[in-house]
Amino acid sequence: MSELTHAFSALLAKVYPAYFSNQEEVAQGMKLDGHSLSLTLPFVCKHLFETPSETPSESQTVIHEFLAEQGLTLSLQFDVASVLGQDPTGVKNIIAVASGKGGVGKSTTAVALAFALQKEGAKVGILDADVYGPSIPTLLKTQGQRPQILPNDKMLPITVNGIQSMSIGYLVEADSANVWRGPMASRAFHQLYSETQWQDLDYLIVDMPPGTGDIQLTLSQQMPVTGALVVTTPQDLSMVDAIKGIEMFNKVNVPNLGVVENMSFHVCTQCGHKEHIFGKEGAELLAQKYAVEVLQRLPLSLEVSDYVTEAVSPAHTSQVEAAPDDAAASKNTVAYLYRALACKVALALSRSVKAHQQIPIVKL
Repeated sequence: MSELTHAFSALLAKVYPAYFSNQEEVAQGMKLDGHSLSLTLPFVCKHLFETPSETPSESQTVIHEFLAEQGLTLSLQFDVASVLGQDPTGVKNIIAVASGKGGVGKSTTAVALAFALQKEGAKVGILDADVYGPSIPTLLKTQGQRPQILPNDKMLPITVNGIQSMSIGYLVEADSANVWRGPMASRAFHQLYSETQWQDLDYLIVDMPPGTGDIQLTLSQQMPVTGALVVTTPQDLSMVDAIKGIEMFNKVNVPNLGVVENMSFHVCTQCGHKEHIFGKEGAELLAQKYAVEVLQRLPLSLEVSDYVTEAVSPAHTSQVEAAPDDAAASKNTVAYLYRALACKVALALSRSVKAHQQIPIVKL
């Protein structure tokens, strides 16, 4: 380890301790070639090193000043590992986005997370697991499109701004009702996953239907699920149902990555007053009881739907890059919150890899 890489790894540990506390491991991912410093990481996190506005954060300022003083240019590379081993479908990691009940913004969160992970540097896809009421075609504005059938009889996913997607909504008429019993619905869902030609994905986001039924069991028992994200709101009823979601994944041995609390608060656009309309600290109590982390709290705001609308538009631009020139203001944008969520999810999965590899094999 050179003095320069040691100094830079120590700097990263200081400004971003949650991500780079293991200095030796970070330094191992560094290569110095003249004035070019490359950093390879097992999780995606571009925004930690970017300048989101003309007034960067204090951490970003410290990093850029160090690089400038040393006359270095930094290049980031990401080598995302597969927690459960490479799946033959071309998917490294599967993340289930679930909720105990409908109406909490689960599908919006799934789509926003997919685009945020992509913005952070990952190759991402999204699978619509709700075969009764698919919403991904609506959110991605891909209604009426049909997947191409390849010579191997697999389907080519519908791609929107780099995000690969598959949904039963691409295979049936929009107004038709899928009146299927549980086993048929589960079979259809599994076929959507296994018969799609995914293109080397780091993460496949699965937008789960609400509840704890057949499709959830199919996901956990027949697919290599890396982890689950539970979406809720501060309301008591949502919390009760979120508990069921957490318990379900615990029973089928799928790691809970954490909780996302939607509609956590509302900020008045006129005076800036912050109000917890649906209650407060519900997700925190839930996280404490089940030893999971509250990964993000998202506001009740038009910016949430605007973020998804903008992400799927042909002229895709980032609200982070278009944020106000005030660093504190940029940290409150919905785009920033989603990208921070993406980094936390990616980090949690990278640590799962280490935990998985460190489990000793016991022969009985």
